[in-house]
Amino acid sequence: MQMNEVKDELLSSDIRQLGRLLGDAIRNHLGDPAFERIEHVRQLAIRFRRDNDEAARAQLSDALQALSQEETTQLTRAFSYFSLLANIAEDQHHIRRTRAHLIAGSPPRQGSLSHAVGNVFDAGKADALETFFEDAFVSPVFTAHPTEVQRKSIQNCQMAIARLLSERDRVQMTPEEAEQNEEALGRGIVTLWQTRLLRTSKLSVMDEVANGLSFYDHTILRELPKLYSSLETMLAQRDARWEDAELPNFMKVGSWIGGDRDGNPFVTADILRSTLQTQADKVLDFYLGELRKLASQLSLAQILNACSEPLRALAERSADASPHRVDEPYRRALHGIHARLDATRVVLSGKGKQADGVQPYAAASDLLADLDVVQHSLVSNGLRALARGRLRQLRRAVKVFGFSLAPLDLRQNSDVHERVVGELFAGAQPGLVYLDLDEEQRISLLLAELESPRLLTSPYAQYSEETTSELDIFRAVREAHVKYGRESVPNCIISKAASVSDLLEVALLLKEVGLLRQGSREVDVNIIPLFETIDDLRAGPAIMARAFGLPFYRGLLASRANQQEVMLGYSDSNKDGGFLTSGWELYKAEIELVTVFKQYQIKLRLFHGRGGSVGRGGGPSYEAILAQPAGAVQGQIRLTEQGEVITAKYANPEVGRRNLEVLVAATIQSTLLPQAQLQPKASAGAGHLAAMEELSGTALNAYRDLVYGTEGFEQYFWESTVIAEIAALNIGSRPASRKKSTSIEDLRAIPWVLSWAQCRLMLPGWFGFGSAVQAYLAAHPADGAAVLRGMYTDWPFFTSLLSNMDMVLAKSDIAIAGKYAELVKDKALRDAIFTRIRAEYAATLDALKLITGQEELQQANPLMQRSIRNRFPYIDPLNHVQVELLKRFREGKQDAAARTGIHLSINGIAAGLRNSG
Repeated sequence: MQMNEVKDELLSSDIRQLGRLLGDAIRNHLGDPAFERIEHVRQLAIRFRRDNDEAARAQLSDALQALSQEETTQLTRAFSYFSLLANIAEDQHHIRRTRAHLIAGSPPRQGSLSHAVGNVFDAGKADALETFFEDAFVSPVFTAHPTEVQRKSIQNCQMAIARLLSERDRVQMTPEEAEQNEEALGRGIVTLWQTRLLRTSKLSVMDEVANGLSFYDHTILRELPKLYSSLETMLAQRDARWEDAELPNFMKVGSWIGGDRDGNPFVTADILRSTLQTQADKVLDFYLGELRKLASQLSLAQILNACSEPLRALAERSADASPHRVDEPYRRALHGIHARLDATRVVLSGKGKQADGVQPYAAASDLLADLDVVQHSLVSNGLRALARGRLRQLRRAVKVFGFSLAPLDLRQNSDVHERVVGELFAGAQPGLVYLDLDEEQRISLLLAELESPRLLTSPYAQYSEETTSELDIFRAVREAHVKYGRESVPNCIISKAASVSDLLEVALLLKEVGLLRQGSREVDVNIIPLFETIDDLRAGPAIMARAFGLPFYRGLLASRANQQEVMLGYSDSNKDGGFLTSGWELYKAEIELVTVFKQYQIKLRLFHGRGGSVGRGGGPSYEAILAQPAGAVQGQIRLTEQGEVITAKYANPEVGRRNLEVLVAATIQSTLLPQAQLQPKASAGAGHLAAMEELSGTALNAYRDLVYGTEGFEQYFWESTVIAEIAALNIGSRPASRKKSTSIEDLRAIPWVLSWAQCRLMLPGWFGFGSAVQAYLAAHPADGAAVLRGMYTDWPFFTSLLSNMDMVLAKSDIAIAGKYAELVKDKALRDAIFTRIRAEYAATLDALKLITGQEELQQANPLMQRSIRNRFPYIDPLNHVQVELLKRFREGKQDAAARTGIHLSINGIAAGLRNSG
């Protein structure tokens, strides 16, 4: 047995045990015949996958057609639940391997904080760390996922099972305890099996807010402060200068949920207010709980240990009159802090209680000041160890989360801003048609109005519902800044930004509600363009240069520390131009933005709008950050975390901590140790860039010719995938398309990618690459292959690109995709398009193997190969079942049971593939 097999034996054991317990639950609930049917289908699916056995394919088809609707639903549930259990086992095994590595004292793993910090010290750049942290900003941003399919109740069941598996790893059990753990696992799996997978009603925005905030309970509120403490300790152990130093707040977890209005009419001013109130209540409730625990721990008697005068004063101001605590100043002081915080909760969230004479805190900094009094008293009286426990974590939490918990971004489409501004101008200057003006005329008009002290809005005017809603939400932001602080809503993102006027329109709306002061040119939020399509990415640097050339805009930036954030859209650029061109245009845009910002001496922060799937910019975060071009990180980065990715990364506290560490480690490495790793080696760089440009041009043509240039492709897409059924799922608060149409242009990128993932084709993650490589080799017969191999070896951007594509292809299955193609009614259309897709798939596989030297997919990633081996025997049957269900449904068997079966299969496949939407 090889070393990896030995290490993975515990994982195999866990999977077998969980599968056996699930089998027991199925037998007990459905009976032996049902279990045997399910197992028979699984074996046939394995034969079909392993051997491409046509006999197995025919038998599988016959077996599925023979199932009743009830039997089909039973089978779908069984394989879906097993995928969930396999996810739990894999996560726990990753934790197990990481802990074993640390316990053994092995060298730090790549991607860990200790690895990154060690590299910096080894490179002799320790002095640069202080400057780095003073200006650093790392922020994953949670966003609602229109295709997030997993219910919170299911997540809770998974977490309970995960805790039991973890307990077995960490605790040396007696035989009785082991038996109890096994019984508890069985109960957990029975509970999971009996918990409904699907929602019965559509999610509201506030449901999404509650789901997003649950990850703060599990992970963020506790693990993020621990990360700070761990890093401070790590630095102090290496350099005495860091002894007792406290790092600035360089990392925060942000959110779009409740502020993202792009295409979501349900996000209103009232929803924004409710979101902020809910966030405030969440963090204040956490602080109150921690204060109660801290008070129970700091039972220090004054007769045994002195305290500082400020601490004594805090204790005296407390309303705690219990005779049992009269000589316990720390407890009395904490009781007073708790009472003030409870009063603050009444003001900010409407919950809690306010005792007579107790003043709420005006700001989180005031709460921190009181906690600092406690900390300083402990340290000055020889009790430093007590100050480094729960108190240390609470103080850091208050610094990071404040009273608003998470910075909430606003986002809206530029078309909406344009219409609203147009209506305001029409009301103030009758006859002026803003939408008819060209770009230069718009800029001139907007600048004049921004310099004017007047307001365009009038309390006597009647505005459209859209204009009223937009103005209301900006007014709600101003209220939030007064109530929670400016950090509560710090950013305004402009989707589909395509011009300087798009930036100035938002500035004008901010001025209308008092978030921008015309005289001082101060603005209270960051105005952030989001460049999404291929054309917008190409135009983005020039747009920013034009904006920086405007004195008024430069004045706004001066009020924001001379910094400008730019968001880059991975999803829509991929849907627009395909995988290869999207990646290349994003890379080039970053290079050009770095140049423009340097020219105008403006600090750049990039916000990467990445999804979970490779077709939406997904893939390992560490490699993605290191693959950025030189100068693109500069100690600051934001990136989106979406839907099922949030669940996968942050539902488990230890996994969540690891993912937070990875972001910080990669940012440190990219900023302080860029060297040649972030760009092609100088000797071959120009040739690599030229080759990439050539590849991208061919890939773009191949992709757009198929998706936008092939007659009938829209019909093929809607009939060969589950897009129509996805649109009907209760899986998000916003529609799948931006407009009421079936056009691919109007479809959101997330359901576009999820639909291709469901049919196992994953087309957005690879199509066009094979054609591009074939054309390049034909044009460069002498050295083409050597150039491409050199790019893969020497250029992290290209290495990361191919690594992600490798993962996508490993999760694809052209044989299963062929079964979905059979759903297309027009045989000529089906044959014409699927033949092209299959040929491109084969060409892409050949190209990948030629460049990487691999003989099989994921050859360099045994962990992924292991995952595929473990889970695909359970995902494949779901695909076969889904095809059969879609046939029945589209032939007219459209009862509730059929619809439920389809939705169950969507849920199960998404869970099994994990990063699919």
